[in-house]
Amino acid sequence: MKTLQSRQNHDGGPQRSSSQSGQKGNMTVTQLQAFYYAATLESFTAAADYLGMTQPTVSELVRKIESTYGLPLFVRGGRRLVPTTAGRTLLPWAKRLLDGMLGAETAMNALLTGEGGTVSFGILRNAGYYGLSGLAAVFCQAHPNVHLRLVGQNSFEVADAVRDGELEGGLLCLPVPSDGLEIVPLMRQQIVWASSKPERCARPMRVEDIPKEPLILYDAHHGWHDPSRRQLAQQAQMKGVTLEPIIEIETVGAAVDLVAHGLGDTILPRAVTMDKDFPTSIYTTTFEKPIYDTFALVTRKGWELSPMAGYIADLAVSMLLSTAVTRDEILYDGPVKPLAA
Repeated sequence: MKTLQSRQNHDGGPQRSSSQSGQKGNMTVTQLQAFYYAATLESFTAAADYLGMTQPTVSELVRKIESTYGLPLFVRGGRRLVPTTAGRTLLPWAKRLLDGMLGAETAMNALLTGEGGTVSFGILRNAGYYGLSGLAAVFCQAHPNVHLRLVGQNSFEVADAVRDGELEGGLLCLPVPSDGLEIVPLMRQQIVWASSKPERCARPMRVEDIPKEPLILYDAHHGWHDPSRRQLAQQAQMKGVTLEPIIEIETVGAAVDLVAHGLGDTILPRAVTMDKDFPTSIYTTTFEKPIYDTFALVTRKGWELSPMAGYIADLAVSMLLSTAVTRDEILYDGPVKPLAA
C-alpha cells in the first residue's frame, strides 16, 4: 500500500500519519536549543552537558518537535546523531534564531553597561540658555559607544514623542497635556517683558498695556499652544484684552533681534536676558501678575528608563538646576547628580 500510515520510515524516527499531515505547531526556544546542540555536537549526551540538562531531557525536547510535525530530525542507532532531511532543513533556521537571541542579549547588555545601543532624549529648544549646550559632549565622553539622539523641540512635541515612545524622556516647559506621562517639576523661572523703549519697562507690565506697542512672539509653529503664550493668553482673557502679534517667528533669538531694532516688544525667558550677548539696547521688566517657565522632566507613565536614558536624564537635570539664580524657584527635591568640575 502507498498510504503514509503503512509507509516504512527508513530514517529511524517517528512515522508521519495522515492525521498529522499539514499539522502545525509552535516550537519553543528550548526545544530548538536542544535540537541545535544535539545536531552540532552529534550527541544528546554532549548537548545535555553543554546546556546543563540531563540526556533524557534533551532527547525528549527533540522528540516533541518530531512528534508535533511528524518528521524525524535524526537517524538514531549509530555512534553519532546524523540529521535527516528535515533536520538539515531545520538546522540553519535554529541557528538564525539562536544567533538572534545572542545578538539581542548582547544589545541589551550593552545598553545596561553603556557599551552600545541608542538613547533618545528630548531637550529644551533653547537648551544653550539653560546650561545644556554641553550635555551631548559630557554624555559621549562618559559613554563613547552609545549612539545619542537629542531632540530639541517645542514642549508639546516633546510630550507627544515621549507619550508615543519615540523618546524615552525629555525636558520641557509646563503646562502640557499630562495623559500617559509621568511629570517631575524641576524649576520655575519668571518670564519677563522686553522692549527697546525704557518707559515700557519702568514698572511691571500690565496685560492691559501690551497692545499699546506692536507685539512680537516666537514659536510661530505652535502659536498659542506654546506654554508661555498660553499663560499670557489666559491673563489677557481674564482682562478682556485681545492680543494679536504683528510679527511671529520661530526662534527666540530672532525675536530678540527684532526687539533690538525697535520693531516691537516681546516676552522672554529670564535665562535669555542673562546671556552675555543679550543686547544692551533692550530693557526688561516683570509682569504685574507673574508668569513662569516651569521646567519638568517627563517620562512615559509606567515605564522605567533604561540605564543610559536614566544617566542622561540625571545629567540634564543637574545641568539645568546648576543655572538657577536666587530669583528662580527650585521645585525638585530629589537627588541631583554632581557635575564634574
